[in-house]
Formats: sequence, structure tokens, C-alpha cells
Amino acid sequence: MGNGLTSDYFELFGIEPRFDIDTAELSRRYRQLQQTVHPDRYANATDQERRLSMQQATRINEAYQTLKDPVARARYLLELAGEDPEGGQGSIQSPEFLMQQMEMREALAEARDQADPLAVVGDILDQVALRIRETTSRLEACFQGTHIDVDAARDLIGKLQFLYKLRSEAEQLEADLEDELL
Repeated sequence: MGNGLTSDYFELFGIEPRFDIDTAELSRRYRQLQQTVHPDRYANATDQERRLSMQQATRINEAYQTLKDPVARARYLLELAGEDPEGGQGSIQSPEFLMQQMEMREALAEARDQADPLAVVGDILDQVALRIRETTSRLEACFQGTHIDVDAARDLIGKLQFLYKLRSEAEQLEADLEDELL
């Protein structure tokens, strides 16, 4: 299987190192790679061969988790380019973005008191999904061509992390509200 332990994650999956990847193809290649290191194939192998198989399986999982998530993939691309994903300011500079976040968090906090709390949470989830798509698209633009817009990428990674957290909180509230209605 080649030097799966020393290649980068893109090389491991045989795909071009870029932000805009085909995630369906990534999943297909992930399943193929998993089969090549499956423990059943190493039932009669030496301890060392089994250990290497386990290391490769772990690396394949790490690579897949990194590449399928836009934030992790962007951070990884920055690292491959020799950039620190955390470097620079390290905080969101946009007051508009921070205001939107605060407003959506307030709306989420007040959702239970609304006439139809599930509809309110649904609306918030729709807004967050739209912002995630827009932000991911802008992040993709940072990695076009040979030059990476490092500062913009870091800023957008930070924004996506905020949005993911908000989405997670909204999904949790939605689940709680649905449980209460049962």
C-alpha cells in the first residue's frame, strides 16, 4: 500500500491537495482504504504486520475526519503550506459578524418563550446553514490558484467554528423541545 504512514492526507487518498474536493469520492476511497487494512486480512499475519495495519487504519481514519470537514481541511491546507492556522490575530475582527452571532444566540435563548419554539429554532438553523454555506464558499475562494489568502482563511475558519457551535446548540435545543413534546 505504499508509504501510507509518511504521505500527507491528500496523497493517502490519491486526491489533489485543494480545498474544493469531491466528498463523495473521498468517502468511496476511504471505504476502499479501510478494506485494505481491515483486521480480517491480517488474521494470519505477524504481530508487526498487525500493528502496522492498525497504525494505517488509525491514520486513514484521522485523514478522513480531517478532509471531510471543511474547517479541519482548511486548517490542514494551511499547515501543509507552512502556515500556522492559529497565527495572526486569532480572533474575529468583524463587529457585524459578532453582532449577528449575539442576535442569533439571544433568539435561541428566548426560543422557549415563543408561541412556536420549534419554528423559531428551525428558522435559526436555516439562517445558520445559509451562513455556513456562504462562509465555506468564501473559504474555498481563499485557496484558489497557487496563492493562499492566509489571513482571510484564518478569519473564515474562526467564523465557521462559531457557526458550527451555534448550529450544534440550536440542534440540541431542537432535540430537547421535540423530547418535551412527546
